[in-house]
Amino acid sequence: MTLHQRVGQGIDFHRLEEGQELWLGGVRINSTKGCVAHSDGDVLIHAICDALLGAAGMNDIGFHFPDTSDEFRGIDSKILLKRTVEMVAGKGYRIVNIDSTVCLELPKLAPYITAMRTTMASVAGISPDAISVKATTTEKMGFTGSGEGIVVMAVCLLADLIPDKV
Repeated sequence: MTLHQRVGQGIDFHRLEEGQELWLGGVRINSTKGCVAHSDGDVLIHAICDALLGAAGMNDIGFHFPDTSDEFRGIDSKILLKRTVEMVAGKGYRIVNIDSTVCLELPKLAPYITAMRTTMASVAGISPDAISVKATTTEKMGFTGSGEGIVVMAVCLLADLIPDKV
């Protein structure tokens, strides 16, 4: 049996502003600041989509869901994740696991991580155990440390949907 595996990485940045909603992993986070974005600004899902698309050799999220298109204005990023998973499956791959790190000074994300993992796993059709979400600060350094922005990094492993038999 030959098993093909592919690794992808994604990263996304967004500015934070007062009065905007903060969505991460498909979950609304209680915060005074949220992401400035064309969609709902869910940087966690965006970074994961980029990782999945990259692993499948399918360009990036902006290629498939451009921020110049009215179709995607204000869109729920869970829809983008669902479509991305379908595109990756269409190329013959399944998700083995996803690992992500959210860099954000405030609010603290620990109370939301289980809900984020469960929500994204449900959308992606995988086990919550296959998704890791970690949170860190930048110790008040840089634009994330000053509360001006947020960064998320994600990596994923894809494998063949049906391994070839030798």
